[in-house]
Amino acid sequence: MRLTDFEALVRRQAAEIPAEFLEGIAEIVVSPRTVPHPERAEIWTLGECIPIPVDDGDPRHLQSRVVLYHGSFQALARDTEFDWPGEAWETLTHEVRHHVEWKARAPDLEAFDQAAEANFARQDGQAFDPAFYRDGIRLGESSYQVDDDVFLERIVPGREAAVRVRWQGSNYDVAIPAEASPPAFLTLEGVDDPPPGELVLVLQKKGGWLRLFQRPPVFVGLVEAEPVDG
Repeated sequence: MRLTDFEALVRRQAAEIPAEFLEGIAEIVVSPRTVPHPERAEIWTLGECIPIPVDDGDPRHLQSRVVLYHGSFQALARDTEFDWPGEAWETLTHEVRHHVEWKARAPDLEAFDQAAEANFARQDGQAFDPAFYRDGIRLGESSYQVDDDVFLERIVPGREAAVRVRWQGSNYDVAIPAEASPPAFLTLEGVDDPPPGELVLVLQKKGGWLRLFQRPPVFVGLVEAEPVDG
């Protein structure tokens, strides 16, 4: 999509956002820039909400500038079937929500963005906070989603030989590697109707909150989930 067409798309979408959510947003603009992630290949910054300092320090008076980066959208669209209107709307409303939460001093979205960053680190084999997924979207008791990945949390007393999990109405037995001491992140293969990303069994030690703050070593692996007959 050409820059001028993208600008027109963003203007139309911005007009659909209720005015009360836009209060304090000085402008919504499209930049031609391409903004790659500073550390991760093929990850692009599609938009930003940039706070404008105010003299009195009152968050209710906060102003922001919302920017969408056309070059980043083009880079992401090169190798995929890209939904320009859908991605633009998701990015625009995401950045507007940042502004609304900053004004309300409600950092939920900020925490979710940090969870997404920690999930990238997990996927890239880097160190990460073993409790990051709890800042994702809660799907039910002990299950969370961060971007396309779903995390099934199980609290265990220590090392376990096997764990039974339930996914999409079916039960599966998962053999736990002997070296997988909690906290452990085990990507499950062999399940029916998996999520768009990974289905990850997370083993956390019972009463392990202190260990989470101490950032213990995290085991990461790939395991097979065996369907339970009946």
